[in-house]
Amino acid sequence: MGIERRMLTLLVCLVLGIGLTAAVVGASRTAGPDGVPRSGANAADFVDIRDVPSGPGDPPPVGPDASTGRVTVDCGRNEERHYNEDNLVVSPGLRSGAHHTHAYVGNLSTDAMSTDASLASAATSCRGGDRSTYYWPVLRRSDRSSSRPHESSAGHGNSGEILPEATVSVEFRGNPVGKVVPMPRFLRAVTGDAVAGTAASEADVRARWGCSGSPDRFTTRYPRCPAGDRLTRTLVFPSCWNGLETESPNHRSHLGFPAANGVCPQGTFAVPQLRISLAYEVAPGVPVAVDSFPEQQHNPKTDHAMFVDAMTDGQMAGVVDCLNRGRTCRA
Repeated sequence: MGIERRMLTLLVCLVLGIGLTAAVVGASRTAGPDGVPRSGANAADFVDIRDVPSGPGDPPPVGPDASTGRVTVDCGRNEERHYNEDNLVVSPGLRSGAHHTHAYVGNLSTDAMSTDASLASAATSCRGGDRSTYYWPVLRRSDRSSSRPHESSAGHGNSGEILPEATVSVEFRGNPVGKVVPMPRFLRAVTGDAVAGTAASEADVRARWGCSGSPDRFTTRYPRCPAGDRLTRTLVFPSCWNGLETESPNHRSHLGFPAANGVCPQGTFAVPQLRISLAYEVAPGVPVAVDSFPEQQHNPKTDHAMFVDAMTDGQMAGVVDCLNRGRTCRA
């Protein structure tokens, strides 16, 4: 009996010790040095937008062949609350393969099990009938507890109230030095680096955080915006296609970025450049955190987005024509 009693006492102490350690670790992951809950983000992840220098804008059009048009696709702002933890581009066929929650506009059926055929026949939130899928990791208020579906189901350290997008802009632009050619239907595309926090290089980092009142300032950190400003995310996609594939094993090599002057690498062709611009109502001082893999600790550099082109050939031809003619259009 004495041995059994000592074993039971040891087991109870072990359980209590584990629980206390978990509580301490959890607290350290959800609070910064100033004690403000941040779901893993810390003070170094934030910057006052007024301390961010103005950056260079987009390269100006060069020469008579520049495709200077713009096409806006009105897909709403996810009023349907289309969320899941899937990633059709990176982890097709794998439920909850993203390990964090994505928000969507466009194709209303998109999940891990989607196929080209299912996307082509599904409903869409885009008013012009574009069935493409556009998606990105959600942004959360880490000082408020989860209360709705997908606010806690992702797990992996992603918790807190999901911030709804106040506005979502889906836009295609041309190329500053030449005409663009159509994207192939069902082209897959990724922008940004979901593992930037632990990557050996920042070559794939494309995070562009900002504030609505300072459109010429972008940062890879969470911006502290003045009262009345909206927090913004600008997700610019690669636009130089190799002319051969709609996907590649690393999800990147078939579609690259142009040089700073807009010139595509040799052997690639300029296609319409997709930009997704998101804006959020965030009061000054409110802690935010983008969903991420656990080891990334909600690093703002990990911001990323995905796209599958499901436009019909006719819809894509209209986009290309508008861009190459230098017009402003709605698709």
